[in-house]
Amino acid sequence: MLLGAGLAAVASLAVAAPAQATPAGPGVVGTIISQHTVGKTDYILREITIPAGQATGWHYHKGELYGWVKQGTLSHFDATCASDGVYKRGSFIQEPSGDDNVHIGVNRGKTPVILEVLYVLPTGSPLSVDAANPGCDFQ
Repeated sequence: MLLGAGLAAVASLAVAAPAQATPAGPGVVGTIISQHTVGKTDYILREITIPAGQATGWHYHKGELYGWVKQGTLSHFDATCASDGVYKRGSFIQEPSGDDNVHIGVNRGKTPVILEVLYVLPTGSPLSVDAANPGCDFQ
């Protein structure tokens, strides 16, 4: 219900920018489709493309994210280096907020992963905050 309400609340705005995370793989791109602020909350709808063999980079968010895998398969890992999900086309993913939720999304497939993501953030927050690799070596 929240996802639907958030999507309905967003106003149209199209901006292309690299996905925010360090180090994001070559060709990882995020495009803002819509954004709207209600009270002290920003609702930002974004499409993220992760090429085959690339990753988002380690990061966390200051708000919650709700995503849908439009194409491909996303492998998701937490800061313990453990897989916390493999999300195939048509799957939904939710990422909690906070610096205790550092994670990375990896495309281990042969086709690009395309995600539709709704960011629900405190007004003015960055889309993501870079985080150091916690010592994982699996890409």
